[in-house]
This record gives sequence, structure tokens and C-alpha cells, in this order.
Amino acid sequence: MGKSRRQFLRDVAAAVAAATIVRPRAGRAAEPPAPMPPAGAPVPTIIATWDYGLELVTAAQKALLSKRDLLDALEMGVNVVEDDPNVLSVGYGGLPNEDGIVQLDAAIMDGRTHRAGSVAALERIKNPISVARKVMERTDHVLLVGAGANAFAKKLGFVEQELLTAKSREAWQKAKASFWKKSPGERHDTVCCIGMDERGDLATAVSTSGLPWKLAGRVGDSPIIGAGSYVDNEVGAACATGVGELTLRTCASFAIVERMRAGADPSAACTAALNQILKIAPEVRTNPALQLAFIAMNKRGQVGAAVYRKQKKVFRYALARGAQAPALHDVAPLLPS
Repeated sequence: MGKSRRQFLRDVAAAVAAATIVRPRAGRAAEPPAPMPPAGAPVPTIIATWDYGLELVTAAQKALLSKRDLLDALEMGVNVVEDDPNVLSVGYGGLPNEDGIVQLDAAIMDGRTHRAGSVAALERIKNPISVARKVMERTDHVLLVGAGANAFAKKLGFVEQELLTAKSREAWQKAKASFWKKSPGERHDTVCCIGMDERGDLATAVSTSGLPWKLAGRVGDSPIIGAGSYVDNEVGAACATGVGELTLRTCASFAIVERMRAGADPSAACTAALNQILKIAPEVRTNPALQLAFIAMNKRGQVGAAVYRKQKKVFRYALARGAQAPALHDVAPLLPS
């Protein structure tokens, strides 16, 4: 009996996904395989970007092991990073736009319902991920921006405050003369996380202050579902950190999930997305400021990541499984430094 049309399309999609995966160059060590989940039923698993992701996954792990809801756990974890004034790319203490104003972006998506909420260019509210969740749960909308997002947050009891710290204000004042002359010298590391609870349900959460010294009103990929993050509860989830314009042009997080649907493992799907962007934006190869990285998790609890290059620090992700101690994992860069 011949193949059904549906099976034929699935086979073609799988072949295309496999063909787009670029293997490591000779002489460059491949990324070590991501730790596999234990055999049997799913266990709580959280993956988050960057070194400060360790604090995020630790808080989220504690919440999940205490039988808190998956969204509660991710929100609490992201709040830890948003509240930290030493993290200059998220929440309180985030680096401002060219006018010296901190404008925050965030998004949260629930794989169980496929609903999402996000905010963009939010000012004077230090926990945009919490406002994004309220957008998802209290309205029929997905995205609120600027003054409207701020008014919505205040109606729900969020308190305004100055988000510039002495440290972030000093960085802005030193860079004022170079706004239009060169790429930002400061990092802009979005905090991203993906969680799976003990039932195998998935969710994502991302939060950022965006590109340092950006034009007022600039919105990156983080609050745009499908670009900065995406989750399909039947397949998996992906999130992005880096220059958001690159993922906005490619719906990259959605594309990673679709590659996993076609059979690619999380690391291969992330790498394929980076290579696809290189075809669209070849300037990434020669411009060291154009950094981008992804994390992903599939329905089996496998995790993976990919990154273009090493900059001032190695790209790492934090991982927590079950009751095991969370740990950081380095990711081998795709491009030479």
C-alpha cells in the first residue's frame, strides 16, 4: 500500500530539516550531547540562558518540586533575574535606550492552552514577565505596548519605580557620544527559559531590556511570539537571546519547533536555524556584534542549544532536572571568534 499524503509530507519535512543541519567543521569540537532525561515518566525540567540562569532554574525547580504550577515556577524564576540590579540586560538595572529610559520587553506562553501574553516598551515596572502573564490571563489580547501596557499594569496593582541604577546610569552616560557611531559595546543577554512539569506540559518565558542605547520605542524579538519564543505542547519549545532583528526576520523560534516536529533533536534544530539565518544575513559572519543563540527542549525532555560565537563570555545554559542540583553547560560556537 502506498504512503498517505500526510505521511509523505512528514517524510519530506524530516528530510528538509536534516538537510539544513550543518555539521561541525573539522578541527572544531562538537558540542557535547545534552544531558538526557531519566527513563520513565517526565520529571520537572527547566533550562535557562546564561550564567544567571542558574538562579532562575534553581528558583523554578524549587517551585515545581513544591507542586506549584508550571507558569508560577517560570515566572518566579524570571522574577529573580529581573530583580537583580547586577544583571544589566533585564528588569531593574537594565540598560536604557538612547534617551536614558529603560524600556522592557517580555513574553510568556503556555503550551497547555497555546495562549500567550507579552508586553513591549514597558517603562517603570521592574517585572515585565508578570505583566505579560496578566495580559495572557486577564485579557483576550496577546501583546500590549508602551503607555497602554504601563496603564494596564498599574490597574492591576503593579508599582512604578525608577529602573535605572547608579551602575546602569553610568554606563549610559559613558556611551552617549557613541549611540550612532558604533554597535553597543555592552551585552544584551535576554533571559529565556523553558520548563516542563511532571506531566510533560511545556511553557516558555523571556524577559529583556533589549539592545542598549536603542532608539526609543524599538521592540526586539522577545515579546513577539514565534520569533523570541514559541512552544507547541505536542512537540517542544525554543527561545532566543541576542540581536532580536535576526530572529524577527526569520520567525526563528517557531522554525526550531517545526524542525523538532520533523524529527530533529533540539541542538540540531537550533543549529539549523542559525545556519538558515546566515544565508539570509551573511553579514553575521564578519560582524562580531551580531550575536545570536537559541535554547530548545522537546517533548521527551531532551534539551539543546546553539550559538554563533564566543564574545566576552562563553554562552552557557543552566539546566535543572527533577531534584538534581542545577548545573551550567557550555555551548560550542558555530563561528570562529
